[in-house]
Amino acid sequence: MVGNPDLLIDSEQEQVLPEFQELERPLGELHLRFYVASSEEFALPAMAIREVISSPPDRITPIPNASPLLLGTLNVRGRVIWVADLGQFLGQPIAVTTDRSEIPVLAVEDQDMMLGLAVEQIVGMEWLDAAAIQKVNKAPDTMAPFLRGQWLLDELTHQCLRLLDQKAILRSARWSE
Repeated sequence: MVGNPDLLIDSEQEQVLPEFQELERPLGELHLRFYVASSEEFALPAMAIREVISSPPDRITPIPNASPLLLGTLNVRGRVIWVADLGQFLGQPIAVTTDRSEIPVLAVEDQDMMLGLAVEQIVGMEWLDAAAIQKVNKAPDTMAPFLRGQWLLDELTHQCLRLLDQKAILRSARWSE
């Protein structure tokens, strides 16, 4: 049935129906855009994100004597993962807002290591041209090792969207400090 050409042709007009026309392939790679608490916008490649979790703050269990970058642990379908404040990890002075009904958490994974990155707000998914990535300029020292590049969003305001490296974040020695 699927390969039956009679189903794909409108007999009156003898052309392929619009719903069966080839879709345009977007340029670039799919990325998730989000904000940290300081209102700075970042992106991660969609393939780097295992899942996006909207967690009530009371489901994140604080752990005493843990790094101040860590909010606690979260049980995700029987797997316990650490949840970190991504903005503070990157050196931002403002902590993620925990006084709300849900906190967006991006679960990133490399090999068998998974970490939840708490962010302020998720913007959405967007196709971004990998060829348009520029070298990062003027990034704080606390953030620079975790950036893969940036896209210039607005030439007048010099607003940039910075691309994070999830592997560098997961493997950072900063977690043990």
